[in-house]
Amino acid sequence: MLFIEISRYRLYILTMSKGKLIEIDAQTVRDWLEREEAVLVDVREAEEYAEERIPGPLPFPLSGFDPEHLPGEPGKKTVLTCFIGHRSAEAAEQPFAAGHTPAFQLDGGLFAWKEAGFATEV
Repeated sequence: MLFIEISRYRLYILTMSKGKLIEIDAQTVRDWLEREEAVLVDVREAEEYAEERIPGPLPFPLSGFDPEHLPGEPGKKTVLTCFIGHRSAEAAEQPFAAGHTPAFQLDGGLFAWKEAGFATEV
């Protein structure tokens, strides 16, 4: 991935092949969410989701993950997240296998979000 920073915004030029996971840092995901350019999908189980989460995600637990029903909105990026990134990486492989457009993954998940100093909700 190549990125060019222009003032406060980052322009990403993404080169991807089918099946390649694209990891995005917490600051960029936050920027995308604030500009309503992305939908955040949390693949953790309901108990974990209820304990603490990034504000505004759509819950879609990995245990029942079906890429045919992956939440999203036309024209917006889909960003998958979990606690540290393992489960969201696993989930991201499923849409590739089903022939869907690749999703992005929040690199480091909720842990990285909190490390960046961003708010969470319970």
